[in-house]
Amino acid sequence: MAIENNFTEIIPSDYKILVVDDVMPNVLLLKVMLSNEKFNIVTASNGTAAIELAHSEHPDLILLDVMMPDITGYGVAEKLRAEEDTKDIPIIFLTALNSSEDVVRGFRMGGNDFISKPFNKEVLITRVKYQLSLVAAKRVILQQNEELERTISGRDKLYSVIAHDLRSPFSTVKMTLNMLVEAIPADVIGEDMYNMLSMVNTQTEEVFSLLDNLLKWTKSQVGRLNVVAQNFKVDEIVLSVLEIFRRVAEAKNIQIETGDCELLNVYADIDMFKTVLRNFLSNAIKFSHEGSKIIVSVNQEGDFARVSVRDFGCGISEEDQAKLFHSKTHFSKYGTNNEEGSGLGLLLCQDFAEKNGGSVKLESKLGEGSTFSFTVPLVGNEASQKQPVVID
Repeated sequence: MAIENNFTEIIPSDYKILVVDDVMPNVLLLKVMLSNEKFNIVTASNGTAAIELAHSEHPDLILLDVMMPDITGYGVAEKLRAEEDTKDIPIIFLTALNSSEDVVRGFRMGGNDFISKPFNKEVLITRVKYQLSLVAAKRVILQQNEELERTISGRDKLYSVIAHDLRSPFSTVKMTLNMLVEAIPADVIGEDMYNMLSMVNTQTEEVFSLLDNLLKWTKSQVGRLNVVAQNFKVDEIVLSVLEIFRRVAEAKNIQIETGDCELLNVYADIDMFKTVLRNFLSNAIKFSHEGSKIIVSVNQEGDFARVSVRDFGCGISEEDQAKLFHSKTHFSKYGTNNEEGSGLGLLLCQDFAEKNGGSVKLESKLGEGSTFSFTVPLVGNEASQKQPVVID
């Protein structure tokens, strides 16, 4: 019977095979056949010796006779599977027993294959090479895993450098520029110089926001960003964020107004809550026309608080709306003053909303504006954080 050779090619001299049989002619025959194929061979004439050699020689494959006087092949396999250093060695049973019960028992005891006696040389060699090709493939996978772990370790070190050695001084530069813009009036340094300083301040804010989103997204994706939920008054946090963005909006002559804001207590991670709201406000300013307004509102919706940011700017087509919250599309657009976007902020918003048991929602009409909103659980609805969330 011909067997198709569809396994990975191996170098026989790289592999050691333990041959176990209490009949010496069988041992010698197998040794000759396998040695001719350039495999390294060690032999044992009983089950006890087989177990000892498996521990000392660490073979890549064991050809194991079933019927032996001291310990049967099934018993040897069971003992080897129970030991840490031998449990993964593949075993091919050599036996004259070929009933379905014997085959099933052999597989239950940890066998990888069966070859009936008397065996065909081509069948034997093919099955041996097949099992060893699986060993080779496993070694490749283990090597790749080790390389991947080294890559991940290098990435984490780079992340640490960015997070601590870049973010901290950049934050200082941002705060310094904010203070200069606030403290130095245009009539002191001249209109052109003041406009240039304001432009640098705005660009620094945008780059810092991108860096902050990137760091948080990375931490979230690698499982290093935990939700630290607590009770807080949602209106107080919303107002504190609005105070910061009103100054940013004024540079574009945009008014930020508070609409209907119910006084609600929620249970969520405050930092993640602020990050979502900041991103929604930043996008609203980016895509609003000069002289327009943005309305922020808070409403109860069942057991959740919904925070909405509405603008009256460009709006988003239905085709583009479908691309916004998918990492594969990585969709971004230029703002009304050609402000650049990374497309990362909305993905982060979706991720943070879900981690807090809520969801994000978008309502938009091209040319009329957009409303981005997200929900967080009200106090007393903490269990919702553990439920699967569907994005509207």
